[in-house]
Amino acid sequence: MNQDLNVLALVKGSERYVFLYDDSSRAETLRVLGRYASNPDLSFTWYDAAVLSQKVRQESQKFAPATRFGMPLPTEPDEFY
Repeated sequence: MNQDLNVLALVKGSERYVFLYDDSSRAETLRVLGRYASNPDLSFTWYDAAVLSQKVRQESQKFAPATRFGMPLPTEPDEFY
């Protein structure tokens, strides 16, 4: 089975934060971002977590199937008007 990996990276000065995750571990990745932001020993901030979380969510929406509510309604033929 071919499992695609997503790569998320942040460079802050000499520090590098690199996150590798697959589609099934998106929620855990978001939790890790929060844990890193709450760790006072890291330079990783809540702003960093918010920006990277947004990127995780945007990436997941790229390949999400369109919902029926997001699709345009079909038009009816003129004979019904």
